[in-house]
Amino acid sequence: MKTNKQSYLAKRFVSPPVHHASTILFDSFEQLIEAKQQPLGRDNMYYGRVGTPTTHMLEDAICALDESVGAVLFPSGVSAISSAILALVSVGDHVLIADTVYGPTRDFCNRRLKANGVEVTYYDPIIGAGIDALMQSNTKLVFLESPGTLSFEVQDVAAITSITKKYGTYTAIDNSWATSYFFNPFDAGVDVHIQAATKYLSGHSDVMAGVVTCRNSEVLDKIRWCAFDLGLHLAPDDCYLLHRGIQTLGVRLEQHQRSALELAKWLSGREEVERVLHPALPSCPGHQFWQRDFSGSSGLFSIQLKNATQSAISSMVNGFDIFRLGFSWGGYESLALPAELSSLRSATHWPKAQWLLRLQIGLEPVEKLKVDLATGFERYN
Repeated sequence: MKTNKQSYLAKRFVSPPVHHASTILFDSFEQLIEAKQQPLGRDNMYYGRVGTPTTHMLEDAICALDESVGAVLFPSGVSAISSAILALVSVGDHVLIADTVYGPTRDFCNRRLKANGVEVTYYDPIIGAGIDALMQSNTKLVFLESPGTLSFEVQDVAAITSITKKYGTYTAIDNSWATSYFFNPFDAGVDVHIQAATKYLSGHSDVMAGVVTCRNSEVLDKIRWCAFDLGLHLAPDDCYLLHRGIQTLGVRLEQHQRSALELAKWLSGREEVERVLHPALPSCPGHQFWQRDFSGSSGLFSIQLKNATQSAISSMVNGFDIFRLGFSWGGYESLALPAELSSLRSATHWPKAQWLLRLQIGLEPVEKLKVDLATGFERYN
């Protein structure tokens, strides 16, 4: 294997070349044996699942963004979240999970962690240093998501990590909303930084991917080995597409931010809107922490509607011209997603039948999006 030459050649292309590989050849039996005994990583490419130059170019780009010691790539955001948790906890451990986490994160905790002997407690995301009261002698991990992807509470990350450090407890955060472009969790003391790269890092709604970066190599190795043992890796074509998306991340996020803020302020003046849940606005819980910790905001936020019924919301969203109905977010297209959260909360209370409308503001002209929403409100009324 001529690893150094391969890496050198890869760096001479503006767009990273795609290396498709399963089998990688060795010059001798001794070299093959040595490869199996070495740590996983870029200096030991002995099988396609361990990585190729395409993989490592993407890892380099992500590490530069995150200022991290290394990156592990996954085939989805959920696999990144679940693997990071599995790598750090075992039977008999206790974990604290923010009550506002992404639905599949909650499903994984309820269906897999509990079934495998891990105790799960959900906590109020705006508890801050009050999390001290929930810590147990076996609390191995505190999982954060800031802001929450439906109701957008912003957590006091620094206050939480100041408590976990006293106990020697790991912290991990889902930072898909802001990405490291607007918020670097390592600055707030977090150990494990997780992003659903499907979303803003990709930006084109055509890649499923997840990324984990870490503060130190010991934790990174735990997660890398967990991914390897579970057979998880990111295919080279997806690495290429994700690398492509990262090149325009800043430009796209700045546009998402401008458009979303303009629409959020416009929606604040609509009589149909009870409250706008956008971290950059004072009406959002934890806004003060966004002001302190974040350098900007992305294109995703929610609105609480007055007198909302399922039929009224159905009439509103079914007639949209530009906004489309769909899960995920972070692409160039604008999306709308109605949500009723009472069944998705256990540590905090969400009134039954109080509907949200989550909006992903894409890259379309803002005035056209306003018209689409305004005619939607006519149908709603």
